[in-house]
Amino acid sequence: LEVTPTLLTMVCHNIVLDEYLLGVTALVTIGQQTLFFIIAAYFEFDKVTDFAGGTNFTLVAVLTFVLSGSYYPRQILVTAASALWGVRLSLYLLMRIIKIGKDDRFDDKKRGFSLEFAAFWVVQAIWVFVVSSPVVLLNSRCNEDVPLDARDWIGLSIWLVGWLIETVSDQQKFTFRNAPANKGKFCNVGLWSVSRHPNYFGEITLWWGLFVTCCGVFTPSMYWSLVGPGMITLLLLFVSGVNLLEDSSDKRYGTLPEYLEYKKSVSNLIPFPPFLFRILPPAIKFLFFFEWPMYSRELLKLQQGASEGGEGGEGGIEDRVSQPAQRGE
Repeated sequence: LEVTPTLLTMVCHNIVLDEYLLGVTALVTIGQQTLFFIIAAYFEFDKVTDFAGGTNFTLVAVLTFVLSGSYYPRQILVTAASALWGVRLSLYLLMRIIKIGKDDRFDDKKRGFSLEFAAFWVVQAIWVFVVSSPVVLLNSRCNEDVPLDARDWIGLSIWLVGWLIETVSDQQKFTFRNAPANKGKFCNVGLWSVSRHPNYFGEITLWWGLFVTCCGVFTPSMYWSLVGPGMITLLLLFVSGVNLLEDSSDKRYGTLPEYLEYKKSVSNLIPFPPFLFRILPPAIKFLFFFEWPMYSRELLKLQQGASEGGEGGEGGIEDRVSQPAQRGE
C-alpha cells in the first residue's frame, strides 16, 4: 500500500495509536525519572541525578527509532547523534560526581522523600521530554523518507562542532580540577581561555544543529518542537547553567586580579579571541556575547563591599586580594 500524504496525515491525527510517539516518550520518561527519584530519595544521595537525565535521552531516542519501524538514513544519523550525546554526558557526569562526592545544587535541599527534591525530578522529566521532542517527532510514523540534502549535513555538522566543543571542554576542566597544582584556581586553559562556559555553548549548539536536520521533513504541526533547543538555551542561560556558575565563580575568585582580568577578556559563552573581545564596545558584548549585568551581580556585591570597607579604613579590593584567607577560599 502506497502511503499518500493525505493518508499519512489522517493516520498521524489518530491520538489512540500515538503515531507521533509522544505518549510513549512521556510514559518512559516519567517512569525512568520516578524510578531514579525513589532510589535517590531512599538512599538520600544525589549521585544518579544527572545520570538519570542523560540516559533518558538515549533511551527515548533509541526506543522511538525502534518503534517507528522506518529506518531512514536521517533517522539513523539523528538517533545515533542523540544517543551518543546522552551516553557520553551521562558517563562523564557520573564519573565526576563519584570523584567529587556530592552535588552542590542540593546542599540547601533535603535529599529524601521531600517535595523540593521531587521537584527536581519533575523538572528533569519535563526537560527530557521537551528537548527530545525534535528527535521523537523525526522518528515518528508521520514522516516520509526524503533524501538527505544540504540542510541535513549543515545541521549534523553544527551538531558535531557542538558535541566536540562540549566533550573537549568537559575533559579539559576535569583534568584541570584534578591536578593538585591547580587547587583553588579557576580553569582558564584550552577552550576555557576563549569562553568562560564552552561546555554550555557546545550543548546549546548541538541541539540547534539536530533541530536543523530534523525539521527538514517536518509538517507544519511539528514545528512546535522548536521549544526543544529553545528550552535548553534558556535553561543554561538563566536557570541552571551560566547564571549559577558565574555567581559561584565571582564569589570564590572575585577578589583576584587575574580573575577580574579573565572576566574582562574572555567571552561569557561564544568562543572568541580574548585580545579582540577585550576591546569590543560594551554594547556589542551585551547584544551578541551575552555579557549581561545579571552575570556580574555577585562581583558587584564584592566591589560594593570593598568600597564600603575602604571608607572604613580596611582597604579596597586590590588590598585584600593579597590576603591568604581570600585566595584559599
